[in-house]
Amino acid sequence: MNKALTIFTKNGCIQCKMTKRFLAEHNIAFEEHNINNQPQYLDYLKQQGFQSVPVVMSQTATVVGFRPDALKELAQ
Repeated sequence: MNKALTIFTKNGCIQCKMTKRFLAEHNIAFEEHNINNQPQYLDYLKQQGFQSVPVVMSQTATVVGFRPDALKELAQ
């Protein structure tokens, strides 16, 4: 059972690209918010205390950066 994840990314971010590729290769559904195209999400991330992307959020946890081990955990 896959839960939909939300991923916050920015243009030119290698870790963001790797995270999206990992999720796609593992058939993990996600909704992407690019802070370059949707700057309101930059404010949201700052309010939550995040200073870098990618930020991957599920209903129960958050992963910052490209962390395949943690992403697999989120998908379960």
